[in-house]
Amino acid sequence: QLQLVESGGGLVQAGGSLRLSCTASGSTFSSYTMAWFRQAPGEKRVFVAAISRNDGRTHYEDSVADRFTISRDDAKKTVSLQMNSLKPEDSAVYLCAATVNYYAAYEEWYDYWGQGTQVTVSS
Repeated sequence: QLQLVESGGGLVQAGGSLRLSCTASGSTFSSYTMAWFRQAPGEKRVFVAAISRNDGRTHYEDSVADRFTISRDDAKKTVSLQMNSLKPEDSAVYLCAATVNYYAAYEEWYDYWGQGTQVTVSS
């Protein structure tokens, strides 16, 4: 079992930055690939970024690849998402997720989820 708690969301102007964090408790954090998804009102949950277990390889959705950076600290059991040059279309609830798979971009492959943190980008 793994429990995930996100923090760091908020309101920011377009062009600004936010850093999201997800802290895990319970199981062996380093055994999981960690990811961020986001969900806007009335829309499906979509993949944003992932960082794989073992080698820390990163994966990004195309629209954020040059603006967001995912990182992890296995000793502190945290995964972070640094978001720069934010746009109004980045507004959503951001959710942290964990999977035992090496890499997955589909929510069905993730076993554990946090409650989410709201990010709102004003124009």
